[in-house]
Amino acid sequence: MSEEKEKKEKKEKHGKPAGGGAEGAHPGAGGGQKKEGQPKKDRKPKAAPAAEQQAESDVPETPAPPARLAVHYREKIVPALKEHLKLDNNLAVPRLEKIVISMGVGKFATEGGEGKGKIEKAEKELSVIAGQKPVRCKSKKSVANFKVRENMDTGLKVTLRGARMYEFLDRMIALAIPRVKDFRGLDPEGFDKAGNYNFGFNEQTVFPEVNSAEVTFQQGMNITMVTTAKTVESGRELLKQFGFPFRATSKVEGR
Repeated sequence: MSEEKEKKEKKEKHGKPAGGGAEGAHPGAGGGQKKEGQPKKDRKPKAAPAAEQQAESDVPETPAPPARLAVHYREKIVPALKEHLKLDNNLAVPRLEKIVISMGVGKFATEGGEGKGKIEKAEKELSVIAGQKPVRCKSKKSVANFKVRENMDTGLKVTLRGARMYEFLDRMIALAIPRVKDFRGLDPEGFDKAGNYNFGFNEQTVFPEVNSAEVTFQQGMNITMVTTAKTVESGRELLKQFGFPFRATSKVEGR
């Protein structure tokens, strides 16, 4: 009995354990209870991701102005063609529908790895000229005489419409055509029956966007001006109003 009394006396001296929720326990040690009347802390807003901040900074404050030739067509060319062709409706006036730029790179397809590098470089230069990534045209069947196999890259093509079409046309008339060597005017007979005009450049360096110091080979291109004109005369008059420098005769003297 004496041992049991000694144990009881020891418990009374030491008191209850600290983790038992006694009155002398430290405030807040029992689960982080909030004090009454304490104001809540304002949470800081989360920062926007870096990608979203970059996208917002890249958005221009004002929209880009319309293409110069698009405004010129609407304000000057339409009334002039309406009077020249004797049309009653503005919608009947011929207009430029699209511009197709194409390059033939089939000669590089048979050169192996070096030819693939030339095709990639021509594709890069055409994308710089047009401001749009070109599409690769592949061969539909194999031709043994030309060493061409099926699905081989034989050409590059870009189709421009809308504002990008008018911007390219402006740069071509104002910058590229005057840079052609021994230029004597465009052939006025390069129209098809539908009023579309076809012509080409012998080298890509006539466009100032291409750095001539980095060009390793000359690559020509063909350009097709697709119009809504129904006759050759109306298509020719439309391009003249845009500023195409046609020569007086179809053939150049001395050639």
